[in-house]
Amino acid sequence: MMAIQQIIPRGIMLENEPMSRHTSWRVGGPAEHFYKPADLDDLVVFLSQLSAGEPLFWLGLGSNLLVRDGGIRGTVICTSGVLNALEELPDKRVRAEAGVSCAKVARFCVKQGFTKAGFLAGIPGTMGGALAMNAGAFGGETWQLVDEVETIDRFGQRHLRSCKEFKVAYRAVEIPEGEWFVAAYLKPQDGLAADKDASRKKIKQLLSLRNSTQPTQQPSAGSVFRNPEGAYSAELIESAGLKGRCIGGACVSDKHANFIVNMGNANAMDIEALIDFVKRTVSKIHGIELTEEVHVVGEPAE
Repeated sequence: MMAIQQIIPRGIMLENEPMSRHTSWRVGGPAEHFYKPADLDDLVVFLSQLSAGEPLFWLGLGSNLLVRDGGIRGTVICTSGVLNALEELPDKRVRAEAGVSCAKVARFCVKQGFTKAGFLAGIPGTMGGALAMNAGAFGGETWQLVDEVETIDRFGQRHLRSCKEFKVAYRAVEIPEGEWFVAAYLKPQDGLAADKDASRKKIKQLLSLRNSTQPTQQPSAGSVFRNPEGAYSAELIESAGLKGRCIGGACVSDKHANFIVNMGNANAMDIEALIDFVKRTVSKIHGIELTEEVHVVGEPAE
């Protein structure tokens, strides 16, 4: 009887990989295992052979993420730059895999003449992360564009799901347990525009606005806190006198109070301590409890 040959994953596996290399805050301890699949088919193979009890963490650009200094146990799967298929389908929808940057999706859609996806240019992350948290910018939100999504479970099985299967809210999406986003089918055709040049100009204007109002030249993770109902976190933080406040190498940005920047020597503990300090101060002064938009993961330093 002929033996069945096992298919070997084609991606890159690293051991004890510093997460500071993969997060926009440039901090974070090591990932116990760090896997970068060759493509979506390779990811299917890798997951199908992985131990069912192995903890998994999914990573895009690491732009909305604080990894604690003790690092992450289990396996980190990095999709950025590898799950990168981006195409217009015959039905005029756009299929974007999870590792494609939101800015690239925005430019691609505008090239096709679709304007409603232009706001994606203001999201400093990948489509996978944007789907997971319903990321938004300039008044638009990711799931306004979503028609269907592809997910994958920890056994390597792929699923095609309608947007109607998900409960979506402000910066929050409920996804079936044990599944992760690997692609989105977008319906930007609702914003068909005859003038592609005007659409490109609009994106440039939005990015110029972002650069002028946010500390884009310093390591940060974007907006730290969600906006409370009827208020803006940045205004609450600034009016509490917290602009420029620092703990260790982490500081509240002088340019935008809802950003915490790494001045070059911060660690994750500094940033987390400053997040907690800002929350306590705003609560004491304004009586409003801020909720983090960034995700804090991993183990504290020993």
